[in-house]
Amino acid sequence: MVTLIARHIKTTSLVLLVLTFGACAKEDPARHLNLGNWYLQRGLLDEAIMEYREVSRLYGGEQSQLERDQFQILGKAHLKLAIAYTKKGWWEYALNEAKRSFDITPNKDCHDLITLIEEKLAQDNAPA
Repeated sequence: MVTLIARHIKTTSLVLLVLTFGACAKEDPARHLNLGNWYLQRGLLDEAIMEYREVSRLYGGEQSQLERDQFQILGKAHLKLAIAYTKKGWWEYALNEAKRSFDITPNKDCHDLITLIEEKLAQDNAPA
């Protein structure tokens, strides 16, 4: 019974959080990024991927028009998207997103992730 109540509370909390973020995040890329991070931390990969892709869609116009903080949000969204794809085993997609993140906001984390993904792909493609 206690487990059932705890599960109900957890589900209700999740629904309220999604509704709150969903209502607020419609056109705010930073909120989509935060919601994606929340999903990723909880292992809800498909939901996280949707939120990170929404950030990319919202900033999908002319990138030369973005401000510095917008570039950072977009770069983080691509990096987190790469991480979510690696967790799903979608290595080619992960590599593409990691490279996009590095192109937008070059940093050591992106570089290291690209290296790791390329090593994984090389292992998978190596003759047995």
